[in-house]
Amino acid sequence: MEPTEEAIQKLIREYEVYAKKNGFALNPKRKLVEGIVRALLKKEAMLGCRYCPCRVVTGDKEQDEKIICPCVFHEDEIKLQGFCHCRLFVK
Repeated sequence: MEPTEEAIQKLIREYEVYAKKNGFALNPKRKLVEGIVRALLKKEAMLGCRYCPCRVVTGDKEQDEKIICPCVFHEDEIKLQGFCHCRLFVK
């Protein structure tokens, strides 16, 4: 099932608030952000959670919880690289 434009924009707004609150931002490339958010919403519809589209879902619930967006890795990745692995969040 394809996510609605309304659902995509709603999640983008939520992530904008989250990013600002945590001292970083969403990637300024809007098309990229929309694609990532679309993939997150598809994973949620298929698998029940917004698993990061650039990480592998293993089926191990404990391990997979770490890759629910925003994943446990994003803050360190932003500090080290200036962006998270999927490039949704940037410095």
